[in-house]
Amino acid sequence: MSNSAPTVLIPGWMHDHARCLLGTHFNLVETPDCDVHARLPQEIRASIRGVACRTRIDRQFIDALPNLEIIASYGVGYDAVDAAYARSKNIVVTNTPDVLNEEVADLTLGLLISVVREIPKAHAFVREGRWKTSEYPLSRLTLRNRKVGIYGMGRIGRCIARRIEACGLPIAYYSRRPVTGVVYDYFPSLLELAHAVDVLIAIVPGNPSTAKTVNADVLSALGPEGVFINVGRGTVVDEGALIEALRTGTIAAAGLDVIADEPNVPNDMLALDNLTILPHIGSASVAIRTAMADLLARNLIAWFQSGTAITPVP
Repeated sequence: MSNSAPTVLIPGWMHDHARCLLGTHFNLVETPDCDVHARLPQEIRASIRGVACRTRIDRQFIDALPNLEIIASYGVGYDAVDAAYARSKNIVVTNTPDVLNEEVADLTLGLLISVVREIPKAHAFVREGRWKTSEYPLSRLTLRNRKVGIYGMGRIGRCIARRIEACGLPIAYYSRRPVTGVVYDYFPSLLELAHAVDVLIAIVPGNPSTAKTVNADVLSALGPEGVFINVGRGTVVDEGALIEALRTGTIAAAGLDVIADEPNVPNDMLALDNLTILPHIGSASVAIRTAMADLLARNLIAWFQSGTAITPVP
């Protein structure tokens, strides 16, 4: 790439497809982590106008790059980026929404069915050779005659709702405000929603306003037949309250694709046989991760070609 091309920094890991696309348009600088003060001399830091990342970007990092114009984050969630501070410095932040909506919704429905019909346990039953000597016990739970509450009726929430509708189940939801064009029952608080349903699916971003909002009161309202599914962010849940609710039978079961301190699963969670935990794989297919990488790169290309990003965060 010529010296006249903009310089883009990649701190830490980046998808190979994104790296290849970016390499055809920009001068790339790569560092193993975000410690740019230690890794890069001042003249290199001053030349950097864009960042492509899947890592934490704080104000110290932003301040170290005086001519930064855009931060392109790999993923729909951008809670790892201090977007408010970036905005105060007139720096655009982009994410990779929409391309993963259907994939995450597929995983959500699969996780719900796995929890209710005990698919992981049944799989282990066969693997361990126990089917040869006995039948698998009847699953205590079923999807039939349930009402599903969705915490977060955004793009992915609506994709999940369509799948739940196909299962013949009624749907209600809670978001910060009613969503235009959505016909499902709206509840003005998460607690009221939990009282009205017996399956609660969380698909909200992690931020101070959602932190530990799924708490002991919400889980108690869900009830002893209740099932909780989280495919949003682990920080949304009071994990101590969830462990206690599962241990005492306050709710029946739960399925998590996310936890607060990934990948460090608390031992108390691992000890629960009514909890299914996945390693944050909602969008983890080759096709979707490549599409996310493509969108990340196109955001940077569009910005430096036209001054407009494709998917700037709100």
